[in-house]
Amino acid sequence: MPVSNRGMLARVLLSGLAISRVFAQGTTTDPAVLDACPGYTASNVKVNGGTLTASLTLAGKACNVFGTDIASLSLEVVYETVNRIHVKITDPNDARYEVPESVLPRPSSANPVNPKSAAIKFNYTTSPFTFAIQRTSTNEVLFSTASHPIIFEPQYLRVKTNLGANANIYGLGEHTNDFRLDPDNTTLTLWSRDAYGVPTGTNFTGRRGTHAVLLLSSNGMDIKLTKGALEYNVIGGVLDFYFLAGSTTDPTQAAIQYAEVVGLSAEVPYWSFGLHQCRFGYQNYIDVADVISNYSIAKIPLETMWTDIDYMDRRRIFTVDPDYFPLDRMREIVEYLHGQDQHYVLMTDPAVGYLPGEGYGPFDRGTAADVWLKNANGSDHLGLVWPGVTVWPDWFSPNAQDYWNNEFNLFYNPETGLDIDGAWIDMNEPSSFCDLPCDDPFAQAIQQDLPPARSTSPPPPDAPIFQNTPPVRRRSLERRDNLLTPQYSINNAAPGGNLSSKTAYTDTVHANNLTEYDAHNLFGTMMSVATHGAMLARRPGLRTLVITRSTFVGAGAKVGKWLGDNFSDWEHYRNSIAGMLGMATLYQVPMVGADICGYAEDTTDLLCARWAMLGAFYPFMRNHNADTSISQEFYRWPVVAQAAQNVLDIRYRLMDYIYTAFHTASLTGAPVVSPMWFKYPKDTATYPIDLQWFFGDSILVSPVTEENSTSVSIYVPNDIFYDFLTLAPIQGHGAQVQLTNVSFTEIPVYIKGGAILPLRANSTMTTAELREVDFEFVVAPGTDGTASGSLYVDDGGFNTLTVTGSFAFKTGVNTSRARFLNVAKAPSSVLLNGAPVKKGAVVYNAGTKVLDVTVGLPFTKGFTVTLH
Repeated sequence: MPVSNRGMLARVLLSGLAISRVFAQGTTTDPAVLDACPGYTASNVKVNGGTLTASLTLAGKACNVFGTDIASLSLEVVYETVNRIHVKITDPNDARYEVPESVLPRPSSANPVNPKSAAIKFNYTTSPFTFAIQRTSTNEVLFSTASHPIIFEPQYLRVKTNLGANANIYGLGEHTNDFRLDPDNTTLTLWSRDAYGVPTGTNFTGRRGTHAVLLLSSNGMDIKLTKGALEYNVIGGVLDFYFLAGSTTDPTQAAIQYAEVVGLSAEVPYWSFGLHQCRFGYQNYIDVADVISNYSIAKIPLETMWTDIDYMDRRRIFTVDPDYFPLDRMREIVEYLHGQDQHYVLMTDPAVGYLPGEGYGPFDRGTAADVWLKNANGSDHLGLVWPGVTVWPDWFSPNAQDYWNNEFNLFYNPETGLDIDGAWIDMNEPSSFCDLPCDDPFAQAIQQDLPPARSTSPPPPDAPIFQNTPPVRRRSLERRDNLLTPQYSINNAAPGGNLSSKTAYTDTVHANNLTEYDAHNLFGTMMSVATHGAMLARRPGLRTLVITRSTFVGAGAKVGKWLGDNFSDWEHYRNSIAGMLGMATLYQVPMVGADICGYAEDTTDLLCARWAMLGAFYPFMRNHNADTSISQEFYRWPVVAQAAQNVLDIRYRLMDYIYTAFHTASLTGAPVVSPMWFKYPKDTATYPIDLQWFFGDSILVSPVTEENSTSVSIYVPNDIFYDFLTLAPIQGHGAQVQLTNVSFTEIPVYIKGGAILPLRANSTMTTAELREVDFEFVVAPGTDGTASGSLYVDDGGFNTLTVTGSFAFKTGVNTSRARFLNVAKAPSSVLLNGAPVKKGAVVYNAGTKVLDVTVGLPFTKGFTVTLH
C-alpha cells in the first residue's frame, strides 16, 4: 500500500528513549539485502470487535542476517481508543524482554473501541504480511511496511516504513540535530551514555495533519531516515508500537495523546521557575556564600543556589568534606537561604563508593540490604566513578526504594543534615570511567587519580561568610558475547563502540533477572523515580523538584531534565532550543533547560548576555558550568548583569502564566512550549523553524542567534502580535522581518493576538515576594477582536490542598489594572461588573492605543469589564 506523496504529512516519531546520539560506528548493511528477507505470512486471523490477532509464519528461506530468524510470531492489534492503535509482535514460544510495567505502566487494552469509530485504522495483507496505519477521514497512509519485510531475530528486529517526499519528521529521542530532522540522511542511535559536550550531530506537520508513533523499547537501536523511508533496527525485545492519530488541524493533539500513553507531567513548585545558579568547581563553602551575596548585591533575583559534587568528602555521596564544606557551615548557608525565602539543591550521584570495612554508611547499609547491581556470578558489579571504585544501586531490587529513602532521610535531614529543597541527579546512564576490559578497576582508580586530591587549602573553621565582598572573576573479564557484542552493532559513540564501554557491563544481572543489556536505558529514569519517592518521603505533601540527566519514556511524570554537558559556544546556544522543544513539546518532560552560558570551555560576556535572555524562556532556568572554565555568574560582567535583570523582570512578571501552563499540562498533556508550526499548522514556512518558539500558549520568543550580532531575521506569521514591552501592535504577513539594533541586553518577545495574559504588576527578588504582588491583566485582541486566557493559583508547593474557611496563603488576590491593547479610540465609559469606573481610573494613550483601567479587580470572584 503506497504512502501518500502529498508532502504535508507530519510525524512525531517517539522512540522508547529520551537519550540519543548520532554516532559514526555501527553495522552497515545493504538495504537491498534486508529487503530481500522473506518476511512473514499471516494466518489464523481473528477479529473480535476492536481486537485483531494472528499468527505470523516465516514466508520463505530464512535470511539469518544477524542471527537466526524466528520462525513463528504472534500479532495482536488493539484499538485502545478512537485515537490510538496498539500493535504488538512477539515470539509465542519464548518469553522475550519487554519494558516492565513497573517502570512504565501501560494504558488499559481491556475495553477496545469499535474500529468503525476510530480516527485511524489498521490495514494489512496476509501474504506477504504487511501492515499500514491509515487516517480514516482522509484515507491518508501514515505508516506502511509495504515492500519492507519485518525481520525478527533474537538480537535484531527491523521494521521499515515508507515516507512521503520531503516528509516532516520530528522527535526520535534526545539529540542535537535540528528540530525538524533531515528525512533523507539521518541516523539516530538510542543508547544512554555520558556525552560530554553533547556533540552536535550525535546522538509531528502540516495541512494533512499530525500523528505520532511510539516504539516502546528500552533496547539499543539505530533509527535511520533515508530518502523515502524510516527504519528501526533494534537489538532485542519485541515490537511494541503505539500509533496515535493526532489531528488534521491541531498538532497539540498528538502530544496530548502521547501523554495518555506515557503519563501526564509532574507539577513542580512555584519557586522552581526562578533563577538557579550552580557550577562544578566552587572550592569551599565561602565560595558558595559569596555567590549568594553577590547576586543580591547585583540586584539579580537568585531563587535557588546549587552545589555540585565539590561539597562531598572524597566525592562520596551522602557526605560533606569536613574541611572545605563542614556540616555546620553548610547548614548555616541553608538556614540563611531559607531565611531569605531562597532555596538550595545538591547533587546526588548513583555510584556509591566501594569501601568495605571503612565504615562508610551508605555502602554498608546498601550491602546489608543487598541492593547492588550484580555480576552474572552473583558478586557486586564494580565500576569507576568520581569516588573511585564504586557499586550501583539496582533499582529493580525490592529494597532499593527503602534504601534510597533512608539515605535521603539521614543526610538531608532538616534537623541534623542539609535541608535541601530539590534534588539533582547525574551520571545516571550509568556512567563509568573504567576503560575496557576493566579487569582491575582498583588499578585504574590509581591511574586516573580518583578521587582527586584538593588543589587548595581549606578555609579557617571560623571564616566569616555572607559579607558584602565585591565579585571576583575566576578563571576484561570473560563475558557472554551475545550480551556484550551482538552481531548487529548499533552506532554507540563510546570508545570502541562497545555497549559496555564507559558504563555498567551489559551482562550484569538485576534482582528480577533482567540483564543490563535490556534494562540499560531504564537506569536514569528508575533512579529518577526513586529520588522523587525519597524526596516525597522526607517532605510529605510537598511538590518535588528533581532534575536528571538520563531519561526514558514517562520520566516527565516524576522529574525534570537538563540537556547535559554542553559547550560555551553559539552552536550549542542555538541547538539548545531544539533540545528544549523535543523534551517539553514532544516527550512530556516540560521542566527542561540547557546549561545557560554553556558548561564546558570559556564563555564570553556577549554570549553569556544573549544566553541569559534565551535561558529565561526555558522552563528550567539554570546557569551552570565546569570546573575547568572561567566563572560565569551573571553578575561578573556589566552587560550580562543588565541582560539578566531585564529578562528576569519579564520572566517574573510571566511567572503565573507559565505556572498555569504547567498546571494545564499536568491535567491534559498540552505542551508548555511549542514550535511555531504547532500554532500555525497550515503555514508550511513554519515547519523547519527552531530558533523561534512559543513560551506557554501566547508568548513568541525570537532571540538573536548569531555571534556579536545586533540584528536577527524573524518569521512573523499572518496574524497580529504585540510587542511585550511597548504593547505596540505588529501585523504579520507570513514573511521574514529584519530586526535591527537589538542590543545585547534585549530579546524580542511578542504576545500572540487573542490572549489575555495574567502578569504580576512588577518583578521582585524572590518568588515568595512575587506571590504578594498584584496582578495586571493584558488583553491582546486577535484579528477577530476577541481574547481569552486562564490563570491557575494555588499555594505553590503542596501536592494536594484542602481549604476550609479562608485561604491561608497569599495569592495576590487583586489586580492593580487591566490593559486593553489596540483600542481604536477612547471609550465614552467603562463599566466594571456593570458599575461605572471613575474617569480618573481610566487612561487612554492614543499613540500606543492602550487603554488602562486602574482599579482593584477581584479576579478570584470573576469580573467583567465593558467598554462603551
